[in-house]
Amino acid sequence: MKIAILGAGNMGVAFSRSFLKYELVKPHHLQLIIRGEKKVGKIKKEFPEVQISNFEEANVEDADLIVVSVKPQDFQYVAENLPFQLKDHQMVLSIMAGVKIEKIQQALHHKNVVRAMPNSPTLIGMGITGYTAAEGITFNQILQIERLLNSTGRAVYLEEEDLLDSVTALSGSGPAYFYYFVDAMIKAGTKMGINENLSKLFVKQTMVGAYHLINNSDKNLDELIKEVASKGGTTEAALQVFNENSLKEIVENGIFAAENRAKELNG
Repeated sequence: MKIAILGAGNMGVAFSRSFLKYELVKPHHLQLIIRGEKKVGKIKKEFPEVQISNFEEANVEDADLIVVSVKPQDFQYVAENLPFQLKDHQMVLSIMAGVKIEKIQQALHHKNVVRAMPNSPTLIGMGITGYTAAEGITFNQILQIERLLNSTGRAVYLEEEDLLDSVTALSGSGPAYFYYFVDAMIKAGTKMGINENLSKLFVKQTMVGAYHLINNSDKNLDELIKEVASKGGTTEAALQVFNENSLKEIVENGIFAAENRAKELNG
């Protein structure tokens, strides 16, 4: 398979790494298309055998798959100024948040579109990606795409495209929610007098351990919480404050706001 990646931001580079790491594409069959000159040197250093092209001179005639990895706000400009035309047999994989398949098809004048939403742990091969496909995409083509997406972590096919906005809000934005909570815990530790580095160690290892407990326990989340929150104890005191301040509702409302923003990005 020959692949062209339009946009060499964090996700475009992460996908390139994973495709090459698992030998899903040969280096000389991969093309990275960039719009700015600033990153050229750095990208060439990391991918010496990969073809690096400027947006204005890119040619994807030989590519089987074009991955669209530009910011959703930039997509319309990019689509209107492409220096090439797509061929009927070529496939497009969009990893842009919010931009629906129909809009991509209209802007690119091309029907073979798969839309996916990865998240930032994709950068280290531990991401999760929800994806869906336009009508007419064959089962074998879907399997091909899933194989590529699985190289960045895990991929889950969704029948309904509208759910991708929910996935964007839940797992696409999700890592930032965890970082936010971790940061709050670390800062609480320092305010209680614990050295910042030590506070980071306690909180990060607590998160890692809790993750593995969730993954390896047969108990549900309520049961796991009750195991830690003994009656009249310290954990119960903290949870009471969380509940009094409607923390769950605040988190839910934040995620709903992210979903609404994903819908707005389609224009």
